[in-house]
Amino acid sequence: MTRQSLAPLLGLTLTMLTLAAPPALALEGDASAPIQVEADRLDLDDRAGTAVYQGDVRIQQGSMRLTGARVEIRRNDAGQLSQAIATGERAYIEQKPAPDEPLVRGWGQRIVYHVAERRMELVDQAELHQGGDTFDGGYLEYFLDRRVVQARSSAEGVEGNQRVRMTLEPEQQDSQ
Repeated sequence: MTRQSLAPLLGLTLTMLTLAAPPALALEGDASAPIQVEADRLDLDDRAGTAVYQGDVRIQQGSMRLTGARVEIRRNDAGQLSQAIATGERAYIEQKPAPDEPLVRGWGQRIVYHVAERRMELVDQAELHQGGDTFDGGYLEYFLDRRVVQARSSAEGVEGNQRVRMTLEPEQQDSQ
């Protein structure tokens, strides 16, 4: 592969990782942190706007981590990143929103990150942890900006009926 043909791949990877660590939600240093990608295989189709990493995929930039057996990055017609899709037995995503906030962690058989909407879908054996709060079900949808969780026991791509469960930690009261 020539140096010139690597440029679109590098740009796609950099764009994908910047989306996973949006400035409003990520630690300030995440966007400027080095990007590390590990996989057994990469298939890049610049015309279709896709990059597919396969084989124990691990992507990290600052506090953001995305892992799965397969991670597909999609761009729209304007060349902007539109989705990142991680699949595997337990695909995983994590992000530290701010220095004083706990890590947000999510798992599922499939994780879909919608860039423009800043929305994450965790599908099949879905699990989301925010501090001491946990959410489990067949399908979880998490809106990053509003910090809204929507949970369902069944949805497309979910095997069987996986009841919604949650554990909410009470807020600590300052004793005076």
